[in-house]
Amino acid sequence: MRDLRAAGLPVALVIGGIGAHDPDGIEVLATVRAIDPTALRVATVHWGDWESFRSMFDAVTVGKIDHWVTLPVQTPAEEFHHAITEFLREWASQRGGGFEAVQVIGERWSARSQELRDLFARHRVPAGFYDASSGHARQMLADLGLELPELPVVVLRFGAERPVLVNPSNREIVDAFGVMTPISPGEVFDVAVAGAGPAGLAAAVYASSEGLRTVVVEHEAVGGQAGTSSMIRNYPGFSQGISGAKLTQEMWRQAWSFGTTFVYMRQAESLTADNGHYRLWLSDGSVLTARAVIIAAGATYRRLGIPDLEDLQGRGVFYGAAVSEAPAMRGRDVFVAGGGNSAGQAALHLAKWAKKVTLLIRGESLADSMSDYLIRQIGAAPNLDVCYRVQVADGTGSSHLESLVLEDTASGARRSVPADALFVLIGSEPRTQWLGEAIARDQWGFILTGPDLPIDTDTRRPLGHPPLPLETSLPGVFAAGDVRQGSVKRVASAVGEGAATIPLVHRYLQTTTATPAAASR
Repeated sequence: MRDLRAAGLPVALVIGGIGAHDPDGIEVLATVRAIDPTALRVATVHWGDWESFRSMFDAVTVGKIDHWVTLPVQTPAEEFHHAITEFLREWASQRGGGFEAVQVIGERWSARSQELRDLFARHRVPAGFYDASSGHARQMLADLGLELPELPVVVLRFGAERPVLVNPSNREIVDAFGVMTPISPGEVFDVAVAGAGPAGLAAAVYASSEGLRTVVVEHEAVGGQAGTSSMIRNYPGFSQGISGAKLTQEMWRQAWSFGTTFVYMRQAESLTADNGHYRLWLSDGSVLTARAVIIAAGATYRRLGIPDLEDLQGRGVFYGAAVSEAPAMRGRDVFVAGGGNSAGQAALHLAKWAKKVTLLIRGESLADSMSDYLIRQIGAAPNLDVCYRVQVADGTGSSHLESLVLEDTASGARRSVPADALFVLIGSEPRTQWLGEAIARDQWGFILTGPDLPIDTDTRRPLGHPPLPLETSLPGVFAAGDVRQGSVKRVASAVGEGAATIPLVHRYLQTTTATPAAASR
């Protein structure tokens, strides 16, 4: 492997047997991480060797190996080859390169360039980034007939027209992709979903599959916060784990195939009632009309609020996991602020490239906020440290982040440390500011639903008809996922809540006198 790396040849998988005939197999595979952190370590085991299976599961938990597969017992071995193909696909998606559906030419330390890299990565659009200061990028601009254009430049390399966009907005990019279905002004949907995270996508899958005309509006990236997770190992049904981007993209494809209409890069700005319908007013001036609404807008990571660090956003300071930036952290000193599962997953992913990753948490233990399997993996990672009872107080940098000031939460003592990057995943704030006074919320902005609603919150609710379990203070408006007070901050629970809203929507629609939108079909 060292010879291959020296020759510039990447290693995707290292596959080794474990069991009675290979008693040191796990330890040998574990040493691969020190040689090439990006190579996936795959253990093979004989069918029926249950003792080795247990050792293998433990090795995955502490990060000594990445995946496992049962050795073939017959030919052809479709299941074995399918597993190997999936591992190769995972490695390729993390490494990048290959086909580029989109090319971005911009400044390396630019917040907007970073935003675009992350946006395409979260949508699983194969994209290449080219630093505008390089000779190759300058030649690309010349070939495009662009002289000193406003950066970044986005080149779409598919379709007949292959447009070139100069410093485009996200909305201009998605419109150029041509994936949006036009919506006529008088169109009425059965249900409108605000947010395309796990809760919103699950609601869309079940609503559309049951014949409800469904529209989903998303202002950022499909998948929400879950879409930034590099590897989710505790989602039911995926014993080998699955990236948040892949999981949510599959949910998006499923909803799309059932007929869900998606409206991208538009933000819901207000919600009003009108003659038995609800209207979602969007940031582009358009309006979506629906008989019922599901609010699944999710949450955003809390800001640090430190001026010097806010100025460095996208130039060494990142909110969220920013998976697309991980390969650029090779050989760097990286810090991750946060003690939840998202922070733990980000730290482990970054540790594949960074020289050192330091996880900063305010508390005295990770056990209060992080799953045990992540805590064990973090403890076993050789280049990942955890600093307890500490918070980020300040930072410095000119063109990009250079240092951080860390503060002891007990004593208040401060110290400065060199830093190449900071990923912030601290707490969450629900995306509910746009609702104003329309929906009852708690003091932190989380939406109140069902029995948590104050008595007589809305006079429009018929007497003797208490709110349904996930129903808000407005009849026919439901909330699911991270925006809801009391929700469990896990992907599986968000999916469950999104799916659970649809039977409630059916019950609500059966009680309304509005003409069903589906009647014309």
